[in-house]
Amino acid sequence: MTRRTLLTAAAGVAAVSRFARAGQSRPGLKPLTPPAEGTIPAAVAISDGAVMIDYAGPWEVFQDANRPSGGNAFNLYTVAASTQSVSASGGLKLVPDYTFDNAPAPKVIVIPAQSGNAAMLEWIRKSAKTADVVMSVCTGAFILADTGLLAGKAATTHHGSYGRFAMKYRDVKLKRGFRFVESEPNLATAGGLSSGIDLALRVVERYFGRASAEGTAFFMEYQGEGWKDSTGAANQSYLKPPANNRFACRVCGMALSADAPLRSSHKGVTYYFCSDGCKSQFEASPEDFA
Repeated sequence: MTRRTLLTAAAGVAAVSRFARAGQSRPGLKPLTPPAEGTIPAAVAISDGAVMIDYAGPWEVFQDANRPSGGNAFNLYTVAASTQSVSASGGLKLVPDYTFDNAPAPKVIVIPAQSGNAAMLEWIRKSAKTADVVMSVCTGAFILADTGLLAGKAATTHHGSYGRFAMKYRDVKLKRGFRFVESEPNLATAGGLSSGIDLALRVVERYFGRASAEGTAFFMEYQGEGWKDSTGAANQSYLKPPANNRFACRVCGMALSADAPLRSSHKGVTYYFCSDGCKSQFEASPEDFA
């Protein structure tokens, strides 16, 4: 009996069943094909500093998702450099299920914010070749970018790290104000913290259709709807610098004085920059920042 079945049976609740039927993903979006039988292996890569909600949010979604025919949709496990305990955020101790050397091949990879290590980067590069989805959450995008897999592709991260990400990974097209961003062939990046829940629901939808994802969200009593926006642009409140920081560099967010010499105009609006590099990046593609 699955956890979801146990809880609903114990509570005598059958309301979720109305969402459990299979459905189609939204038009124009590439669906994912689940195995004909069995579960989808989903690995969470962890190291010291792993942020709880970044992995626990997607974990909850995937453990609560059922196949339309019934039964768990995903088989979840953690992977690390060793099976020694990992110190996650808030002092939580996690004991990994597998090492990078002996973990089963995943179809879904979740990369939370964390310290990371060279072994993790190599495992992600190798495993991404056969995975359906490689998804980062929050500043886990830095780890995914460090693998080189995001080069030339679009991505997002926690809004507080837009500037640092843009400066460090100039070959990645940073999308500000997005709940999540998907890039071919199999990459996806979520914004900060709770955004990972939305991206995980999006993955469920791509495998099993909108109705199954809605059933999972209903069971979780999760009322956020950012996952339903296929553009991912559900974080618009984080798009612009704070009102009290008008003279922030438009590319990296660095605070500037009103007399900052590096400026550029686009459609009648003047933008300020901290360096020639940021100014050049803006002028090469102003619509990405304006």
